[in-house]
Amino acid sequence: MVSPEGVFPEYSQLGLHAEAARRAMQDAGIGPKDIDGVACAGASPTETAFYLGITPTYVDGPSVGGCSFMLHVRHAVAAIESGLATTVLITHGESGKSGIGRGGFPGGRQSLNAQFEAWTGPMGPPTMFTIPVMRYLKTYNVSLEQLAMVAVVQREYAARNPNARMKDPMTVEDVLNARMIAYPFTLPMCCLVTDGSGALILTASDRAKDFPTKPVYILGTGESVETPLVSQMEDFTSSRAFRVAGPTAFREAGIKHDDVDHLMIYDAFAHLPLYGLEDLGFVGKGEAGAFISDGNTRPGGKLPLNTNGGGLSYTHSGMYGMYALQESVRQMRGTAPAQVAGAKISVAHGVGGMFAASGTVIMSNEKPS
Repeated sequence: MVSPEGVFPEYSQLGLHAEAARRAMQDAGIGPKDIDGVACAGASPTETAFYLGITPTYVDGPSVGGCSFMLHVRHAVAAIESGLATTVLITHGESGKSGIGRGGFPGGRQSLNAQFEAWTGPMGPPTMFTIPVMRYLKTYNVSLEQLAMVAVVQREYAARNPNARMKDPMTVEDVLNARMIAYPFTLPMCCLVTDGSGALILTASDRAKDFPTKPVYILGTGESVETPLVSQMEDFTSSRAFRVAGPTAFREAGIKHDDVDHLMIYDAFAHLPLYGLEDLGFVGKGEAGAFISDGNTRPGGKLPLNTNGGGLSYTHSGMYGMYALQESVRQMRGTAPAQVAGAKISVAHGVGGMFAASGTVIMSNEKPS
């Protein structure tokens, strides 16, 4: 549930979870009594299940940042396959802009981040991300123009999305001349701050025929974590969590990169699609900037990327992974505003806690044999 204005002041954070859940159940033609699994982040599965009147036999509530929902999908698949649940509801809701009923962030003076990084002065992701980004740009001679092009391409997709927050055309020069946030990030290279919510319902494929809407099939999933401290990354130019989660999902799905028609890579900041393209194996190290600048991810390109406009131009309530998953689902259903013609396989890849965690979900509109 996303509005062009990016605000829902009439909903609390729990209310956003509930409204997304209601719409998902309506889409699937089921009600709370048909659901026996609940997973969410932001709100607890306990309060979400209670609020919706669901009595679950399976609950899942890991919160590892914005990619939590990719992990929820993976866990739900395992739960359904092992008989722990038959129908799992995954919800997200965040009053990121309005701040209505929004809880605080975990941690405190005893956390690893507080002890070893925060005291030195960085102010969250906009400044912490600059450390690996500067190393990446220097190591691979990636230009600021190529970094800016990420935001430009995603604005092109956002212009086609009625619910996107930012739709006005934008050039590389516009991005580079915009207000500086933390070098090298100007404002358009940073994610939006909005309200929003979303929900997914997972069930066994043999039940798909009972639902009124077109099903989408999960082919493979992957997850991993690395470190809560950016300074302790194994390699500033690469995410170990990406390098584990992505290949795991591809092996499970039994597909190759050339089989992928559509790609979503969590873009809290403009550099993340560059890391994602490389660490997932779509291009070689240091090649992602040129790959995007050459038009490969634009509308009509060989690998459409972040076709809803992404966290930079569509919406970003704080945890974006749900919206990436939903765009993959819409593309596989054939209902996306910027629909990729003939798309059969989509990959949704997320990051959480800066580079701390990662999740990958591969889906198809064709039932696997």
